[in-house]
Amino acid sequence: MSDKFGFVKVATGSFDVTVGNPTANSKEIINIRRQAVKERVEVLLFPELALTGYTCGDLFLQSYLTKMTEAALQEILKDGQKHNNKIITIIGLPLRQRGMLFNVAAIIQGSKILGVVPKSYLPNHSEYYEKRWFSPASSRTENTVMLCGQKVPFTPDLIVEAPNGIRLACEICEDLWVNNPPSSNHTMYGANLIVNPSASNEVATKSQYRRDLVRIQSARCMCAYLYASSGLGESTTDLVFSGHNIIAYNGSIKAEEKYGTGLLTTILDIEKLENDRVKFISFSQGIEGASDSRRKYIIVEAEEIVSEEVSPDYVDPFPFVPNDKRKEERCKEILYLQARGLSERLKKIGIQKTVIGISGGLDSTLALLVAADAHKMIGLPLENIIGITMPGFGTSEKTKTNSNRLMELMGITYSTIDIKASCLQHFEDIGHSSDCYDVTYENVQARERTQILMDVANMENALVIGTGDLSELALGWSTYNGDHMSMYAVNSGVPKTLVKYLVSTYGHINPELNEVLDSICNTTISPELLPIEKGEHIQSTEGTIGKYDLHDFFLYHFIRNGFSKEKILKLAYIAFKNVMHVEIDKTLDIFFERFFSQQFKRSCLPDGPKVGTVSLSPRGDWRMPSDVKYPHQ
Repeated sequence: MSDKFGFVKVATGSFDVTVGNPTANSKEIINIRRQAVKERVEVLLFPELALTGYTCGDLFLQSYLTKMTEAALQEILKDGQKHNNKIITIIGLPLRQRGMLFNVAAIIQGSKILGVVPKSYLPNHSEYYEKRWFSPASSRTENTVMLCGQKVPFTPDLIVEAPNGIRLACEICEDLWVNNPPSSNHTMYGANLIVNPSASNEVATKSQYRRDLVRIQSARCMCAYLYASSGLGESTTDLVFSGHNIIAYNGSIKAEEKYGTGLLTTILDIEKLENDRVKFISFSQGIEGASDSRRKYIIVEAEEIVSEEVSPDYVDPFPFVPNDKRKEERCKEILYLQARGLSERLKKIGIQKTVIGISGGLDSTLALLVAADAHKMIGLPLENIIGITMPGFGTSEKTKTNSNRLMELMGITYSTIDIKASCLQHFEDIGHSSDCYDVTYENVQARERTQILMDVANMENALVIGTGDLSELALGWSTYNGDHMSMYAVNSGVPKTLVKYLVSTYGHINPELNEVLDSICNTTISPELLPIEKGEHIQSTEGTIGKYDLHDFFLYHFIRNGFSKEKILKLAYIAFKNVMHVEIDKTLDIFFERFFSQQFKRSCLPDGPKVGTVSLSPRGDWRMPSDVKYPHQ
């Protein structure tokens, strides 16, 4: 793969086809391809039989049409040579071989034909009767064919490899609609980009079904999928065509258009697809049980397409936070998973009470909301939740007030245990100055709180609920055997940016809690372990380690997508346009330094529910030695 971080720009091309006139259609293709060059497109797909039109009928049987088609294709090749046009272009046309006519897609680059793919499955029902003219791919007598003076591969089992990381394979229209599409085999043999030149007419509701087929196939095959269907120019006699063009990417629709002409473009991340395939190893195991596991693919190498680097215009800065129309529904689902995990733990070990340290911050608030939902699930009264506030040297009036107000509104059992005297005694016992505000000063308080929670849990036959979140696990932002430890960590799969969103959404769903939850969401993130001066915090978590918005972005792309530090940095520059590059650079360095140095804390985490695609549980998702340094350090 080239050094362009795996980004490639792809496109479908639509135009008003002139049925039965390859010369006119080739001019349209040339013009669109020239425009694609200006837009730095690397792969361009045209519809099925784009050179002649799909609705030619018995004109396909006339030799003059196939001769004109070859001549038109030759003009396209000449134009590619003249303008050094290296775009990989897929064009549909009819092609004769040894007394048979095939519906094919020619894959070209510059003046070279890289290969020709014949259609495997010919529809012959309702408005379709392709077997009247065409033979299926299985009827061909050789795996090569002469076209425009070039002897080229002629097979459905063709993969075009390009230096940019693309491995392209093709299926044609009906091939997708069968129970075992050729693309399923193509991707098992390494193809990561499937192109489908199609001629699918419109009837009511068909476009949504077609869209789902393309999207789901891209997910099943863990690939990118380009689909270009014939446009309005094919709407003759009894049929209407819409030019439905779709670009799908591993289960999502990246771009879509109907009734348009010109280019439909998007930028795809081929490296991410490759990383996913390596990570989700069951993908590669499909080939082991395939009945045709001995089939031979022809691999053709393409030239470098464009030298300029392409990058997406937009990158989501909050990859963990729901951004679709069903935000509230997704938040409810996440909260349900957290609560269901806790309720099952309580049921199976026979515990009916929980203990939570309530600080007035986001994490302990979310843990309390989850605990309340879990208790309701299994019919336990909320009074069985024991909330304890433990003010220390840095506790603010705001967090103390929010803690008490929240617990009161929720109807749980709560109390306050001031830890200052205990900590001062401990400082004296170990010979530590009480005005030396170092890491020992901070950790003494964290461990004192954990000791209280554990001891109260013993007294009450209760379960200590951990409050630490996924972002803190990634950064090791916890006190070892302090807030690092609990009996069940309900937030361990939830990053900080999502914690805030869940708490805010919970307030919208439950208006009686909205005011206090809104106040908590607007409180500065702080461990509150250092004394307060003049009513202001002298300790800010984000002031010390950087913004959680950035850290969560780095975490997602490092763990979920397997990207390098350099690529993550590039994406962050795009995602956070209003953040100075120097701040992003510094925070990224902190992330990698802390992520690698703090693995020892993650290696002995308490149990907690996985709720998203990123988890750092040492028992499931993330296994890493505790003494490894990032190689760029």
